[in-house]
Amino acid sequence: MTDDDQSPKHSPLEQSLTRDGKTVQIGIYEDGEGGWLLEVVDEHWNSTVWNEPFQSDREALDEALKTIDEEGIESVIGIPPGEVIH
Repeated sequence: MTDDDQSPKHSPLEQSLTRDGKTVQIGIYEDGEGGWLLEVVDEHWNSTVWNEPFQSDREALDEALKTIDEEGIESVIGIPPGEVIH
């Protein structure tokens, strides 16, 4: 197996998104079985991953944008490293 075989194919729809002064990276990549996985990574390297694959990379992007529009960008941002929740 080559390195190319081990690396997931990323969608050209991947992007950075800034709202309310906060930025996240929207990652969309093939799952190896014909579906697309969605991951949003915040500035603290916290990752939010959707459990189920999407049929297309466009559906995955639409879901990320819908979630951020409806629930706010804070819904996909975790706590900074070293910060404790009480």
